[in-house]
Amino acid sequence: MRNWPVLDLRLTTPRLELRMPSLDDLDELADRALEGVHAPDRMPFGVPWTDAPAGELGANVIRYQLGVIARWQPEHWCCNFVVVHEGRVVGTQDMSGRDFAVTREVHTGSWLGRAYQGEGLGTEMRAAVLHLAFAGLGALTAVSGAFLDNPASLGVSRKLGYRPNGTMVQQIQGRRGVQQLLLLERENFTAPVPVEIHGLEPCLPHFGLEP
Repeated sequence: MRNWPVLDLRLTTPRLELRMPSLDDLDELADRALEGVHAPDRMPFGVPWTDAPAGELGANVIRYQLGVIARWQPEHWCCNFVVVHEGRVVGTQDMSGRDFAVTREVHTGSWLGRAYQGEGLGTEMRAAVLHLAFAGLGALTAVSGAFLDNPASLGVSRKLGYRPNGTMVQQIQGRRGVQQLLLLERENFTAPVPVEIHGLEPCLPHFGLEP
């Protein structure tokens, strides 16, 4: 797309394609949310969006993702990639930056449908956006976080070279939740899989960078 090239940005790994979502992709992503993202007795998200009634959850997912795209500014952007495995949307991996041209820091977040968890896809999709951050955009640091009772997410971070960076306490569903904050420096990251970036150069001004 000539006037909004970000929609053509793609990342590929041996098993995955990460792309900016089409409307059909968002419809499929909403299906994954409705099928389930986590066990009913757990809440891995600081904002408990999966608690919405089934009749509202799918539409909420689509509205949220469209809003992320609509709010994009060079000073505050978020790549909300859908993750495609074997031709099917299986989850979403985002990467955001605020005043990135100066801070050179990104934040990542993600979720996968429960049927696709435990197969290493979470590591592969986070590695893809970290490669975009460090090799494509020139980031210096990446930050993330996960609740202490979310060992799968914390395990992905360990595999990719993050180190603990303090904790944060918050209220979640009326309970005390402790998030482990995490920091990854560029020199400590090596992608565990090959990653290819497609269509980045025309997007650089939208990340606040010189082309």
